[in-house]
Amino acid sequence: MRQEPAPLTRHLRVRQERGHTVLEFRGEIDLAAATEIAPHLDRETNRRAARVVIDLSRIEFFDCSGLRLLYRARSRVLDREGQLLLVCAHPLTLRVLRITGLSRLLPPQPTLDAALEQPEAASGPV
Repeated sequence: MRQEPAPLTRHLRVRQERGHTVLEFRGEIDLAAATEIAPHLDRETNRRAARVVIDLSRIEFFDCSGLRLLYRARSRVLDREGQLLLVCAHPLTLRVLRITGLSRLLPPQPTLDAALEQPEAASGPV
C-alpha cells in the first residue's frame, strides 16, 4: 500500500513503501537543497538496520552536493547494518554516478519497484 509522500522540504518527500523508507529527492539538488535535505536524511539513516531508498526519479539537476548526500547516507546506513537502495534513470546523473564510482557502491535501479525487488546486499561492499 502506497502512502502519500510527506512534504518535508521543497526538495524532499518521505514515505514508507514495502518496509522501506523512501526519500524522494525533487528538483535541483545543489548546495542549498543538500543543506535542506541533510538533517532529514541523517534522521532516517540513524536507525539500526534501516531500510532506505533514495529515489532520484524527480530530480532536474544533481551536483557534487547530491553526491555527498549519497555517500553520507550509504556510510551511515552500512555502519548501522542497514540497507540503502538507489533509484535513478536520468542519463546525466547516471553518468556522474559511473564516473565517480558511486554506481559500483550503490547500483542504481531504473524504478522504485526494481529497487524494492533487490536482495539485501544491494548497498554494496563497505
